[in-house]
Amino acid sequence: MAHYRAPDPKREQFRRYLEKAGVVDSLASVLVALYEQPEKPNNALEFVKQHLNSGGQPSTDTEALQQEVIDLRQRCARLADENKDLKSKLQRYEPDDGAPAE
Repeated sequence: MAHYRAPDPKREQFRRYLEKAGVVDSLASVLVALYEQPEKPNNALEFVKQHLNSGGQPSTDTEALQQEVIDLRQRCARLADENKDLKSKLQRYEPDDGAPAE
């Protein structure tokens, strides 16, 4: 006969904390991903570590790097436009055949 054990209040509080923080969902999704792998990895713990690190909220470093990429792409586009404008201005002063302008 199974004995019924009343839930420990500390254990229940900790379980609710993990659920609220998204830990339970993250672990479940990683374990499902591992289960669905056609070829199981040799190191299951490493698989879990990698997938836990890749999921969820991006780190502050990641956010900073993403913002830097956005800024650099915008700067590159501005410089490309400026380069195009300067080349067109230069064409006014230099003929196409390379001969000096008179």
